[in-house]
Amino acid sequence: MAKSPETEHPVKAFGWAARDTSGVFSPFKFSRRATGENDVQFRVLYCGVCHSDLHMIKNEWGFTKYPIVPGHEIVGIVTEVGNKVEKFKAGDKVGVGCLVGSCRQCDQCSNDLENYCAKQVLTYSATYFDGAITYGGYSNLMVADEHFVVRWPENLAMDAGAPLLCAGITTYSPLRYFGLDKPGLNVGVVGLGGLGHLAVKFAKAFGTKVTVISTSLSKKKEAIENLGADAFLVSRDPQEMEGAAGTLDGIIDTVSANHPLLPLINLLKPHGKLIMVGAPEKPLELPVFPLLLGRKSVTGKWNRRAKRDAGDGGFCCGAQYITRCGDDPDRLC
Repeated sequence: MAKSPETEHPVKAFGWAARDTSGVFSPFKFSRRATGENDVQFRVLYCGVCHSDLHMIKNEWGFTKYPIVPGHEIVGIVTEVGNKVEKFKAGDKVGVGCLVGSCRQCDQCSNDLENYCAKQVLTYSATYFDGAITYGGYSNLMVADEHFVVRWPENLAMDAGAPLLCAGITTYSPLRYFGLDKPGLNVGVVGLGGLGHLAVKFAKAFGTKVTVISTSLSKKKEAIENLGADAFLVSRDPQEMEGAAGTLDGIIDTVSANHPLLPLINLLKPHGKLIMVGAPEKPLELPVFPLLLGRKSVTGKWNRRAKRDAGDGGFCCGAQYITRCGDDPDRLC
């Protein structure tokens, strides 16, 4: 007979779980594995709320394992480390993002791109190598392999910085990878939620001119006055959208709901890129003809792991904004 989540492992844990597609949370007792030789155990202090959590608790992507304890922007204080752990000790501030495992042998893993490993293990609602279901950061403690743990900077508030472990790297990485990090470029950001506001901040830090595109005029003040965006478009206003046609070098689309792509493609200059980082639960309609006419492209970037710094196991987060990153667009630092 299979063991219950509460007795499967020896370390008692407590969290908040959704048990069905209603998405309603309730208290949940479960267990974490004992700290292995390469593991780091830490007390969870803060965990961000990502739109992926909302998709998952309602099984909108179709692969949720119930009960589910979400949370993949997790920060806390180390309480115990395994005897082969080299970069962390009790008392350290650490974080864990969207991954807690991968094969560590494929080409992707060998190139520090575990987020593209075919055998990656998500932080929650996945099956770990020991056969147990993974549970995320809406809980009181966490255990993870050292390889998937990042050191937290002493000068960064843990509560404010936690979303960098997913929303941060998810927007920073495509800006770098697709060359939208050059001063003077015109960059659009669709949506001003958790991902969108960080995309604006990173793009401004790179020196680009930023246009926020939103369905809601009420977000204009936030975009312009608080985040420093240079322009604001209401996507439901045909005149505004037509007036801005052909003005953007690239667009980061953070929206996780169904929405039309044609108006966004029309905003691009020739050779422009529409980069999808939101994950709608239903397929979007892709108009091909405007892509052909302008040699435009629609692409995506799945980057759900904040990278460890090669030197010290740490990461930095872009408060002012980017340091020690070198040329690796997949390293948030």
